[in-house]
Amino acid sequence: MLKQWLGLGRKAAGRTLALGFGTGASWSPRGYAAFATEGYARNAVAHRCVRLVAEAVAATSFKAGEGRAGEAALALLTAPNPDQSGPELIDMVQSHLQVAGDAYLHLTGFETGAPSLYALRPDRVRVMTGPKGWAEGWEYRTTSGAEVFQRDRASGRSPVLHLKRFHPTDDHYGLSPMEAAARAVDVHAAGGAWAKALLDNAARPSGALVVKTGSDGQGRLTPDQFERLKGELESLYTGAENAGRPLLLEGGLDWKPMGHSPAEMDFIEARREAAREIALAFGVPPMLLGLPGDNTYSNYREANQAFYRQTVLPLAKSCAMALNRFLAPWLGEDPKLCVDEDGLPAFTDERAARWARVASAEFLTDDEKRSLLGLAPHGGDQ
Repeated sequence: MLKQWLGLGRKAAGRTLALGFGTGASWSPRGYAAFATEGYARNAVAHRCVRLVAEAVAATSFKAGEGRAGEAALALLTAPNPDQSGPELIDMVQSHLQVAGDAYLHLTGFETGAPSLYALRPDRVRVMTGPKGWAEGWEYRTTSGAEVFQRDRASGRSPVLHLKRFHPTDDHYGLSPMEAAARAVDVHAAGGAWAKALLDNAARPSGALVVKTGSDGQGRLTPDQFERLKGELESLYTGAENAGRPLLLEGGLDWKPMGHSPAEMDFIEARREAAREIALAFGVPPMLLGLPGDNTYSNYREANQAFYRQTVLPLAKSCAMALNRFLAPWLGEDPKLCVDEDGLPAFTDERAARWARVASAEFLTDDEKRSLLGLAPHGGDQ
């Protein structure tokens, strides 16, 4: 902080070295590169939110309808390409959705009998529209060039599946939770930078060096004196390694410490509020992130159930429905992919309570009970 007080140029070589403050907030730029670096790569809260959502959706199991189409769809999702497993691919797709608001899946090799699914980086994809404004193809740009994937309207087949979050002002690209949380991410990061700067200054408040007025009525430092004083302070009294070193003053200099205002000292609570806003944008209960001060749910189990019910399941179901629409023209029929909710551990207690409630209903026959639980009648196939 002493560097801020002294780094004002020669014109500050007067009776007091003062600091001027800006009047406006500074926000990080918007765009995929900024969201990926400032949000995902450098902010622990945003990073953890993306990981929680993507990993939870990737761990969700899918079921399919009976028949060749369902078997082919499940086989493709189990081993989508030679380099990834199904959960790895879904993890990448959901991560792209959280950071960019868009995710793209490219289907290749279907004609040769060896279909593969690959995730495309969203910042490299450009939606190509037709005369009516609808998406007709996608251009994928890499360092080696650009490739265009065209939709076949006649057969309904498309080599690319575009998943996107709702955007109220854009017809072709989605709005990511990272963009909605961008300002909260900036506040959280700025609070961390402020705390780091304070620690680098030995956790002491800033102050001002005042030149006492001499007998001649003058109280100014010469340019050489100013530069020498500035160099000594930067080398001898700033940084954590110089914590506690006494400040030796000479030549009529006086140190006037300036304490922090209550608003400045409240940056810890401001960071916590920013962290809660980030979690809110991603649909993650703050309790799952270990953030203090959140009493929305009475315990961790309730918070986890709400997370799966309100965030994970809608994303997983939306992904399954999009895959059905995408794969049906290629497979010849709807594979009827759906989420296997019974396999989700977060709903174990709810499932047990439902089974017990149905089992105790004496006015229902066994087949009726099995039907309510999603099971086939006795002697039938599930």
